[in-house]
Amino acid sequence: MTAIQRLPRDQQTMESIVGQMLDEARRAGASSAEAAASNDLGLSVNVRLGEVETLEHHKDQGVAITVYFGQRKGTASTSDLSHEALREAVHAACRIARYTAQDDCAGLADPDLMAGDWLDLDLDHPWDLSVEQAIELAQSCEAAARDHDARIINSEGASTNTLRGLAVYGNTHGFLGAYTATRHSISCSVVAADEKGMQRDYWYSVSRDANGLQTPESVGLEAARRAVRRLGGRRLSTRQCPAVYVPEMARSLVGHFVSAVRGGALYRKASFLVDALGEDVFPSFVRIHEQPHLPRALGSVPFDSEGVATRPRDVVNGGVLKGYVLDSYSARKLGMSTTGNAGGVHNLTMEPGEQDLDGLLRDMGTGLLVTELIGHGINMVTGDYSRGAAGFWVEDGEIRYPVEEVTVAGNLRNLFKGIRAVGNDVNVDSNIRTGSLLLEQVTVAGE
Repeated sequence: MTAIQRLPRDQQTMESIVGQMLDEARRAGASSAEAAASNDLGLSVNVRLGEVETLEHHKDQGVAITVYFGQRKGTASTSDLSHEALREAVHAACRIARYTAQDDCAGLADPDLMAGDWLDLDLDHPWDLSVEQAIELAQSCEAAARDHDARIINSEGASTNTLRGLAVYGNTHGFLGAYTATRHSISCSVVAADEKGMQRDYWYSVSRDANGLQTPESVGLEAARRAVRRLGGRRLSTRQCPAVYVPEMARSLVGHFVSAVRGGALYRKASFLVDALGEDVFPSFVRIHEQPHLPRALGSVPFDSEGVATRPRDVVNGGVLKGYVLDSYSARKLGMSTTGNAGGVHNLTMEPGEQDLDGLLRDMGTGLLVTELIGHGINMVTGDYSRGAAGFWVEDGEIRYPVEEVTVAGNLRNLFKGIRAVGNDVNVDSNIRTGSLLLEQVTVAGE
């Protein structure tokens, strides 16, 4: 294994560090404790107009300790892994805990929920990539984009990134777990221009395994095609119409749903889906489920950040909300059990339908194809939704012209219930996996 692939500290060393901190917490009088350590190594290269713009080597390490004195909690962290620094971090957490208020919901996750034996999820695929090779890949990606069309007049750059990281978690229940994972990517963003103005767009590819990446040339070509097709964008008059969100934008709608069913928002009564468990939230054909054990997937983990075993489960089935997204603290606040989501969801998947994007456009007939969203105009308390958008106007199932400088708006409850179809063009370059979504109606604010 080359130096660029070899982590600064091995798993056994990091596990030993976590164990030392837990032992020190016990000696300091803590009734319970948990510690999480990380150890990362990576390389990032950015080129612009054929020249190297930035070149970064990443080498990070750190550990965080949380101690409990009864139900008083203190947390401290350090990137200095010397014995003295680790001991001081533990005692700093203990000092903090002595001044915090009692919290009936504070504490470790329940011991019977800890992960036991788990499968190898095939997450670790180091990329034997030299700096020179990384530069060449980024340059090839950008060159393919710039050479595609004379209307590509500028570049925001192309990048090659590789990261390998080790995560270790342990607590005083006796749990100690670790896994190593990799993440590699290639991306490109270019600018196109004609007599009517300029447009930019981008494309990317992400994978645990470098062999799963799209070629640099295909990433560059897609970025160029996307930029060129946006030239001549028009504004629309304000109207209500159907809309299709491409997978990369549909993912954001599913993300808003996750935010609405996350424990913190629910126990604070700061979500439009408070007390919605068991209700019809989506149409009856919609299923949204977690798949935390998919080999090589970007959201796969054997246990969450509290050591709780992850498991496949339905969050929505038959359109009905079946479960929330909870860690131990929020679960106790709600009088429920953790769902193994400390740290987030794991390969949350909206089950695809039978039609591809072209089929959804034909089904829509006339409406807006949304390919870009801008801003964060979402009120999670009411569900009101408003974001800047760009894309294409569609008539008779065919793209007619690009659209820019419009806003798409509605209420998320209505948008969710108004999903007419889910595409089979699932994008797996994320922890949230969905195809395109056909929505019955959105409000488009324009001229």
